[in-house]
Amino acid sequence: MLFKPEQTGAATDAPTTPPARKRRRVVPLLVTLLILGGLGYLGWSAFQSKQPARTGRFQMPMSATVPVLAATPRIQDVPVFLDGVGTVRALNTVTVRAQVDGKLVSVKFIEGQDVKAGDVLAEIDPAIYQAQYDQAVAKKAQDEAQLANARIDLVRYQQLAAANAGSKQQADTQKATVAQLEALVRSDQAAIDTARTTLDYTKIVAPLSGRAGLRQIDQGNIIRASDATGLVVITQLQPIAVQFSLPQQQIVRVNAAFAKGPLTVEVYGNDGRTIVDTGTLKGVDNQVDSTTGTVKLKAEFPNAGHQLWPGQFVSVRLKVETLNQALVIPTSAVQRGPAGTFSYVIGEGDIVHARPITVTLQDEKDAVIAKGLDASDRVVTTGFANLADGAKVAVGSGDQTITPDLAPRKRERGGAKGEKGEKGQRGQGQAWQGQKGQGQDSQGSQGQGERPGGRKGRAGDAAPAQDGGKAQ
Repeated sequence: MLFKPEQTGAATDAPTTPPARKRRRVVPLLVTLLILGGLGYLGWSAFQSKQPARTGRFQMPMSATVPVLAATPRIQDVPVFLDGVGTVRALNTVTVRAQVDGKLVSVKFIEGQDVKAGDVLAEIDPAIYQAQYDQAVAKKAQDEAQLANARIDLVRYQQLAAANAGSKQQADTQKATVAQLEALVRSDQAAIDTARTTLDYTKIVAPLSGRAGLRQIDQGNIIRASDATGLVVITQLQPIAVQFSLPQQQIVRVNAAFAKGPLTVEVYGNDGRTIVDTGTLKGVDNQVDSTTGTVKLKAEFPNAGHQLWPGQFVSVRLKVETLNQALVIPTSAVQRGPAGTFSYVIGEGDIVHARPITVTLQDEKDAVIAKGLDASDRVVTTGFANLADGAKVAVGSGDQTITPDLAPRKRERGGAKGEKGEKGQRGQGQAWQGQKGQGQDSQGSQGQGERPGGRKGRAGDAAPAQDGGKAQ
C-alpha cells in the first residue's frame, strides 16, 4: 500500500513521454522547411523580376512603332547584262628582229616609249652593205656602156647588110648580142634593188604603232637575223581586245541579240564597280570548250586612257537587251521566306503587310518586279529587325541613315553570378564589371568578352541602343 502512489504516478507519466520527443523532432524540421520555402520564393521572385528585362532586350512589343525607311517603285528602262570574266589581249604583238647581220651602232628608242609605224628604232653598221650597193651600181654602168656600143655596131651591120656590103649573118649576131646586154643591164638593176633593200635593212624600223617593251640587246653587240629574242617587243594598246567567257546556256541569247546589231561590252576596274572602258563585241567563238562548258567571246575597246593592259584579268558584262518601262524597287526591299520572295508594303495607318512578289531581274542595287507591286505602293527598305506582318511603322525621311552598332552587345542573363558584374543602366549598354578583355565603343556596343563565372558571352547577344530606333 505504501508503494501504490508511486506506481500510479509512474503509470500516468509513461504515456506522455513519446509525444514530447516527437514535438522536439518536428520543430526543427518545420523551421528547415520554412527556411527552404522562403529561399525558394525569393529566388523565384528574383527570376520573375528579371524575365521582363531580358525579354525587352530582344523583342519589341507588337504595339510599339518600328522605325523604318521606305521607297516608292520606279518606272524606268532597265538594261539586261550577262556577266563574265576575261583577259585583256593586245590586238597585235610584234617581236622586232634584225633582217641583216651586223654590229648594232645605235639604239633610238626608250624602253616603254610609244612608237609609231616607220620610226627608226636602231641602226646596224651599213659599211659592208653600202659597198655592195655601190658595186651593183658600177656593174650596171659597165654593162650599159657595152650595150650602147653593141647598139651602134648593130646599126652599122644592118646598113652594110642592106647595101650587100656586109654579111646578113653578122648583123643578126650583133642583134642577139644587143639583146643579151639589155638583159644583163636589167639584171644589174635587180642587183641594185637588192643591195638597196639590204642597205635599208640596216635601219630597224617599227612595223606598227604601239608601246615598246624592254630592250633585248644593247648597243655595240652583234645582232643577227636568226636571234630568237630580237631587239624589242612592240604591243599595240590602242585599240585593245578583251577575251572573255560565258556559260554555254547563253549562246542562243547572245547570238540572237548579236544578229540584231552591235552589242555593248563594259569592263570593270579592280573594285568591281567602276566602269573602266566601253567597247563592242567583235565575235563569238565557233565551238564550246568541253572542259569548262563555256564559249569564248572577243570584244574591242578604245582604251584611250591606257587603263587596260595586256594580260590583265578583268570582269566583263555584255548588254543583250533592255527592259522597257519596268517596275523597279531597291534590292534591299526584296525579302525571302519559306514561300518565296516578298516585300513589306506600307498601307493605311502606317501598317505593313507582307506581299508576295515575282522578281524578273536583280542586281546589287535594283530589282525588277514582274508582279505583286504597283507604282503607288511604298515598300520598306531598311529596319526589318523588329518588323512583322501587321506591325505599325514610323517612316523616316530620305536623308536619314540607320546605322547599326559597330559591335554587338552582350546579352544579360539572370542569376546571382551574372548580376555581380553588372554596372550602370541596362538601356545604355554598359559593360559588365570584371569582364576580361572586353572593349566598349562610343555607342555602348560591346565586343566579345568573358562573363563572370568563367563563361564567355556570345558575340551575337545584343542590347537595344538608347534611342531604340535603329534597324538591323
